[in-house]
Amino acid sequence: MNTHLQHQVNQWLQQDPDPKTQQALQTLVDNQDEAALTAMFSGRLAFGTAGLRGVVGPGPMAMNRLVVRQTTAGLGAYLLSQISHVATRGVIIGYDGRHDSYVFAHDAASVLTAMGITVRLTTQVAATPLVAFGVKHFNAAAGIVVTASHNPPQYNGYKVYWENGAQIIPPHDSGIAARITQAANQTIPFMELSAAKAQDKLIWLKDDFYQTYRQGVHSASELQQHADPKGVSLAYTAMHGVGANMAEAVLHDAGFKQVYSVTAQREPDGDFPTVNFPNPEEKGAMDLVIAEAKKHQAMLACANDPDADRFAVAVRTADNDYKMLTGDQVGVLFGEYLLSHAPAHQRLVGTTIVSSSLLSKVAQSLHASCYTTLTGFKWLMNVGINKCEADNQFLFAYEEALGYTVGSMVWDKDGLSALVAFAQLCAELAEKGRTVWDKLEQIYRQHGFHLNAQVSIALKPDTPNIGEFLRQQPPTAIADYAVLSCDDLSQSLRTFANGTTAVIDLPKSDVLIYCLENGARVIVRPSGTEPKIKCYYEVVETMNVTDTWESAQQRAKQAMSQFIQAHQASLPS
Repeated sequence: MNTHLQHQVNQWLQQDPDPKTQQALQTLVDNQDEAALTAMFSGRLAFGTAGLRGVVGPGPMAMNRLVVRQTTAGLGAYLLSQISHVATRGVIIGYDGRHDSYVFAHDAASVLTAMGITVRLTTQVAATPLVAFGVKHFNAAAGIVVTASHNPPQYNGYKVYWENGAQIIPPHDSGIAARITQAANQTIPFMELSAAKAQDKLIWLKDDFYQTYRQGVHSASELQQHADPKGVSLAYTAMHGVGANMAEAVLHDAGFKQVYSVTAQREPDGDFPTVNFPNPEEKGAMDLVIAEAKKHQAMLACANDPDADRFAVAVRTADNDYKMLTGDQVGVLFGEYLLSHAPAHQRLVGTTIVSSSLLSKVAQSLHASCYTTLTGFKWLMNVGINKCEADNQFLFAYEEALGYTVGSMVWDKDGLSALVAFAQLCAELAEKGRTVWDKLEQIYRQHGFHLNAQVSIALKPDTPNIGEFLRQQPPTAIADYAVLSCDDLSQSLRTFANGTTAVIDLPKSDVLIYCLENGARVIVRPSGTEPKIKCYYEVVETMNVTDTWESAQQRAKQAMSQFIQAHQASLPS
């Protein structure tokens, strides 16, 4: 083993507080596995706007106790340099049900309290939206959630909220990352939690905190019942995550008594034994909750992901089967429903560039304003906060990856309040003798049948730079659709077909958006985590009086298939 690598490994072994990862690392040393050790010490697990996320294991490239302590020391130093009264305002910390989450959260609390910062730490697992809620509720300087959301069992993560209650965005991500690098070369402060409690630096968040969130959902103006809840029955799964107790409680508070939880998936289990991948979007993940819904002939089969910030739903069809709604379909149903009840001063809704354009059309028809941001709730919420005005308050935002925010109690996606809102939406439809499918068809008839799809292109080492290719040879048509405009977010510039340009009010990003005739759209952007290019497609088919849902859908699917095929063939390979 080379001297530099040996020094790195020895230093790590001396600092690592976890016997498990110490032993794993020592075994590699004993076996002289230099290749594995070199990869393990090739850098640091990157801290970005989503915080940290990675496989649990030894060394600086993985999630482990030493990485969490170093990260927390860097975060604490950055907070002390940026925010006034950090010590007293403090940081709220929660954690999910993964195997290492409890100890990671406690380590983070021990580091911050040793730095003189008050910590509010949940006494038990907590849904991610509760921590986002807690930042606002306590006027905390920041929040930390130890969670890997819907990633596979071997992952864990560390998510950070800023003092406004939303996820961090630039420049805070790079500012924190720089402080982490400094902290990694210093002795990490650490205080046992018993000592922190004795010095009034640790506040345990017990059941009353959870009940405060619960009461907040119950009293939120956006979640007041407009119809009799008796018309709705639903099956529910927490997907081995932390959502069940709160989900059942807030549904009960809203009057929904026909709720059937999937027993096998109700309790937190970091092994996720009944699902291959604990993400409601993945094939098979909803099988048990759909089976539960069929058993009770329930109207809905609902799921939260393991940290309960996402919401998924399958709805009973006319032939008594169940069909998943897409994130875009749920998003537009929410938008239409919430706007139909919102007061005149609360009509601000938001979505992302890769989500359907349908919400903006619905909002326009209901005299509301709809903003569009880059992908991710960090953008949706921070922009939403900034756009709020006395006569135009925030109402709702969503992204197609099953994330929804209803009202401003939580400045992040919240699968628990979304669950209640969707049940209420269905209750109102049921009272009128209508279904979710009837409502979607009504929206499609008014605004066009919108179909969205995504294709990822795996990049080979010799694949040309697709973005540069498209910028150097801008298409005038894609799959027989004329290009009306192209947004190049790397330049913050929109170029129209006649050559005129306009500035776009979005952060710079390597994204190209083509708006085409007939309402079609293509978005091309590189993946942030893998060597892939992602292409997002939208086609819009007008529904005429003779159209049924099925005929419009078939036409849209055929148009989409031809659209994707032609566009993919036009790209360099």
